[in-house]
Amino acid sequence: MSSSPTPPPGARRPGRAVAGVLLPAAQKAAASRLFARIAPKVFPPADRLLYRLTGGRVQLARWAVPSLMLTTRGRKSGAPRRAPVACLPERDRTPRSFLVVGSNFGRENHPAWTHNLLACPEASVNYKGREIPVTGALLSPEEKAEVWGALNAMWPYDSYASRAGREPRVFRLTPRPDAG
Repeated sequence: MSSSPTPPPGARRPGRAVAGVLLPAAQKAAASRLFARIAPKVFPPADRLLYRLTGGRVQLARWAVPSLMLTTRGRKSGAPRRAPVACLPERDRTPRSFLVVGSNFGRENHPAWTHNLLACPEASVNYKGREIPVTGALLSPEEKAEVWGALNAMWPYDSYASRAGREPRVFRLTPRPDAG
């Protein structure tokens, strides 16, 4: 029985090295108007298909940023609505929560999922294949200011906000006590 060697302390995993090269390029591309026109037509439908095929274990965006599949209740229809969303896991909070930004790829309107969360904050997320019931809370301007720098370090949300001409909504998704 062979075992793989233990990497030396501080060694980077190959995946992180690749991400270290690709992520800045992806962030630069994401800030472009061309990305804003093409990405909404490609990535969400592809991620919804991958969600169905893999039970949420695979998402395209996850190679660049942490991502989850958010399921909200349609504010008009009441039907479940799924949206792939980049997230910032808050590992230092108890319970662990997720920050999500209603950037809509820098387009003029807020994404539908933000309207749905405002109408009905009870939702669920699939994060790395695990289904978690959550409650969404819109951050106050002060709360948003506290986390905005960390969100921008992850993805170019400032460029999205500038292009859209609106302030993106930022939500904290907190696991519900009944999440088990």
